[in-house]
Amino acid sequence: MSKIHQAEVAIVGAGIVGLAHAYAFAKRGHSVVVFERNPCAMGASIRNFGMIWPIGQIPGRWHRTAMQSRALWLEVLTSAGLWHEEIGSLHVAYQDDEWQVLSEFAAIAPGLGFSGTLLSPDEARQRSPYLRADGLRGAFWSATEVCVDPRAAIAELPTFLREKLGVRFHFNAAVTAVEDGVLLAGGLRWETGRTVVCAGDDFQTLFPEVFVNSGIERCKLQMMRSAPLSDGARIGPMLAGGLTLCHYPSFRECPGLPALKERIARELPDHVRHGIHVMAAQNGLGEITIGDSHEYGQAVDIVDKAEIDDLVLSYLRSFLDVPGLKISQRWHGVYAKHPHDQIFRSKPRPTVEVVVVTTGVGMTLSFGLGEETAAGTAAAATAAATAAATAAATAAATAAATAGTAAGTAAAATLSAMGGMA
Repeated sequence: MSKIHQAEVAIVGAGIVGLAHAYAFAKRGHSVVVFERNPCAMGASIRNFGMIWPIGQIPGRWHRTAMQSRALWLEVLTSAGLWHEEIGSLHVAYQDDEWQVLSEFAAIAPGLGFSGTLLSPDEARQRSPYLRADGLRGAFWSATEVCVDPRAAIAELPTFLREKLGVRFHFNAAVTAVEDGVLLAGGLRWETGRTVVCAGDDFQTLFPEVFVNSGIERCKLQMMRSAPLSDGARIGPMLAGGLTLCHYPSFRECPGLPALKERIARELPDHVRHGIHVMAAQNGLGEITIGDSHEYGQAVDIVDKAEIDDLVLSYLRSFLDVPGLKISQRWHGVYAKHPHDQIFRSKPRPTVEVVVVTTGVGMTLSFGLGEETAAGTAAAATAAATAAATAAATAAATAAATAGTAAGTAAAATLSAMGGMA
């Protein structure tokens, strides 16, 4: 008789969302097994900035989830002995309309649940000495953002989970079928009490029917990494330029945002066309990760565009002046993208749940989402968030139709479609 393989909880996918779910279930005392089709995680989880980024999240439920996730990240990183830095973030302004939006955000941030403060040019450069002085209006400082090295974290977390919590891992073991209470992985049959599928942008292998009419597509991002800066130089907090104000939903309530979007659409049409906004984060080795762009569709172009990298770097140089900055690596990442929803959840079977982050914020939300799933609070939270998002979208559409110009509406539609890859 062949051996019966069993686990209380099976996780499909060893990216950050899968690992976070494994942690949430295992710390509750469940026996957990994780299956990964590749020799190691190779998707979006290792191809991002390494930003834990509460400052960019939708106020309310998603910001709270991000802050919960941040706390759990710090718990895990500290226990595992993995490099991380509670370095915070700076959104910098070099144009009057950018400073206007930051000033408006600073005024409403406390009421939305965010913390932070405006900095003068001198104060901003004290925190980030490589910011360009010419034209700097100021910056918004937030202390809540955490930088990790995604490649190191995703590679080393399985060892931590195995040794500290007894999580079993099977790499090179593609899960080819899942039903209630059983799955097939790597040619072996497993009996499971519950299965959570965290397969990222793989919409075809398991339960393809749940994705057919979901509205989910793929988003490709081009990114770069510099060689380590000489003499141990540090850029300070993670940095975001004016384009990023058009990108993250936390700034949507700022009255000056439509005018900013209109100017950017007029002055930087190529950046808008490629969905570019520019951020920078420095890891423990001194390398700076730089990005990114956003191209949408079911099929992803395997060829990266030199034009996009040039546009990203030219914009980076408008606010960051690092002498001798040398690009040593270039790559692209791909993640699932939904036009409205942050998270896609589906229960194709009573004991099976599909969980996909659909806005490129998997690093930021991952551990919070794992807690929701393991605690059984995801359904109620998702329903409430969907209702709130629908109401907000309706109000925004009404306001745009009433007050927006054609150019402003077009710019807003293009810029708002951009998704992050923190």
